[in-house]
Amino acid sequence: MMQKIIPHLWFDKEAKEAAEFYAGLFQGSGIEGSVIIKDTPSGDTEMVSFSLAGVEFEAISAGPYFRFNPSINLLVSFDHKEELRRVWEALSEGGEERMALGEYPFSELYSWVEDRFGLNWQLLYDKEGSASQRIVPVMMFSNGVCGRVEEAIEYYTDIFKNSSVDLISKYSEGEAPDGRAVVKFSSFNLDGFEISAMDNAMGADFTFNEAFSFQVLCRDQEEIDYYWEKLSADPEAEVCGWLKDKYGVSWQIIPYNMSQVMLDGSPEERDRYTKAFLQMKKFDLEDLEKARLGK
Repeated sequence: MMQKIIPHLWFDKEAKEAAEFYAGLFQGSGIEGSVIIKDTPSGDTEMVSFSLAGVEFEAISAGPYFRFNPSINLLVSFDHKEELRRVWEALSEGGEERMALGEYPFSELYSWVEDRFGLNWQLLYDKEGSASQRIVPVMMFSNGVCGRVEEAIEYYTDIFKNSSVDLISKYSEGEAPDGRAVVKFSSFNLDGFEISAMDNAMGADFTFNEAFSFQVLCRDQEEIDYYWEKLSADPEAEVCGWLKDKYGVSWQIIPYNMSQVMLDGSPEERDRYTKAFLQMKKFDLEDLEKARLGK
């Protein structure tokens, strides 16, 4: 089954290096393809498709315009402590440990690490081995959106078909240092893809940005129109299929075969296709296909 939602990572120049590094950490991972896209507003950029523990990802090297922060991080579940320690050691090298490796009330072994590329990871020992999706994006609602996780979950699960809310755990009264924080941890599923969200109880000043976005793969123009209308909340952020929702999270509403066109198409097809979509805000599939075919 096609993964409907694809996490997308924006790097300055390190997308291929980072993807190869991450793929080497987890079984069921690998680089699926990469390509240089010529003459974009960021110059020549590199696009990389890869998978980590069975979860599809995209990455791009497109200049130093956005930097990762903890607002969206990756939670990885392990059923063997030795594997967790191995991954922790690799991610920690050249990076920063935000929460020390050790025992916590919620897990016998856990750590929060920012790797050398700036991407944040939570590593969690799950002795039951119950995770159906080993790597899960975690959205941390901070600053002006702190306290709005429940509202956001309802918003997202209403938009995406075949969605469900699996868990919402709340802070008890007085437990959270930031009194606006309500949700300690949550898990929900959007059309087969698991995401977690939590209110940031520590009063941090980071916010969502384009460094970590979500692609939505659409089969036809009707789907593109639907997700664009439902998600876009900032006209200034609408560019090349990208938008921002009302919480500041970035999404890319794109054709399901866009990666295939960019990776497998001829240089001429890629060039025409790229020139066409760079002129668009919301994608027009008919015009994109005409451009690809040179019509």
